[in-house]
Amino acid sequence: MENISLYIEYAAKFIEVTGVVVILLGTIVALFKYLLAKQNKGVRSYKLLRQELGKAILLGLEILVAADIIATVVTKPTLYEVISLGIIVLIRTFLSLSIELEIEGRFPWQRKEKENRLDQEA
Repeated sequence: MENISLYIEYAAKFIEVTGVVVILLGTIVALFKYLLAKQNKGVRSYKLLRQELGKAILLGLEILVAADIIATVVTKPTLYEVISLGIIVLIRTFLSLSIELEIEGRFPWQRKEKENRLDQEA
């Protein structure tokens, strides 16, 4: 049983590192796309940078939340650790919602106008 806990702990660390790498690589890709768009006199280059960077951060945050949950489940959590995890998850969820609103212009649970029109036509 102790070996399993150790492997799960390693998996949580790996997932955590993956989340950070996703954010770093996403930032590099976003900056590269921004520079290409800027070079081509793209008027939307800044908006493209914000969208690409937002997507990278959003994905990285979701991966980090998963790592935090796995790391907490593996240990015998104290009340303090559970409350800390809850606060971290709330903060990251709020950040994710804010970024989603910034990128898409709507909350994830709101339907797109196109989807609404298709439903009305049917």
